[in-house]
Amino acid sequence: MEEVKVVVAHSERATLRVGDVFLKVDGDQTRIDVEVEAMALAPVPTPEVLWRKPPVLAIAAVPGTALGRLGEPSTASPAAWAAAGAAIRKLHDAPLPPWPGRGPDELAADLDGECEWIVANGVLPADLVTRNYQVAAAALRPWTPVFTHGDLQLTHVFVDGDEITGVIDWSEAGQGDALFDLATLTLGHEEHLDDVVAGYGTDVDLDMIRAWWSLRSLLAVRWLVEHGFDPSAPGCEVDVLRSNVFTRNN
Repeated sequence: MEEVKVVVAHSERATLRVGDVFLKVDGDQTRIDVEVEAMALAPVPTPEVLWRKPPVLAIAAVPGTALGRLGEPSTASPAAWAAAGAAIRKLHDAPLPPWPGRGPDELAADLDGECEWIVANGVLPADLVTRNYQVAAAALRPWTPVFTHGDLQLTHVFVDGDEITGVIDWSEAGQGDALFDLATLTLGHEEHLDDVVAGYGTDVDLDMIRAWWSLRSLLAVRWLVEHGFDPSAPGCEVDVLRSNVFTRNN
């Protein structure tokens, strides 16, 4: 009998692993639709879709191990991080998916609301939120949209040695800013940014990467708190916000 392992579970969705099969249960079928279509379009390794019966999507496990985890040192080689950068560049050079993503105006409204909630509920000091808001605002400029993964956490990129074996969890994919994917991958792992940029193979505005670090972290805090996760865990979003402001001021 195969062991059933709960990978993640909260009020919006759950993912179970049974042997080499992942079962994703999601009440929002739009997210599943996006995930399936994005994996079919993406020019990088993705999981095989085994079957789909709403609200469940079954996909095969990809080989290898995750590039790392937020809050923990990554054991992946510099070459593996560079390979991740090259894979992202390949995705960004691909034709745009037919559905839009969130633009600067929508993100700006979201950022305002999230910062108000964080301060009103005493989750973080107002001055820390304000300073990161000022950093984050720089990312809210017009950009040329590319095919973005949209949630390219390092746990979603799998490697075997120095090779990328799979990129998972495509439900947030769409048209977006290329630098958002690069920032999401390196969030909390600034020491690997140079390797990722080297693999990406083009000049990257590091100030915009820092702006996206602050923006993503501020947008994530309430969701994490309300879904039972701790954004204040060592090396995670709150530490990123503190570090980003300190680095900016120095």
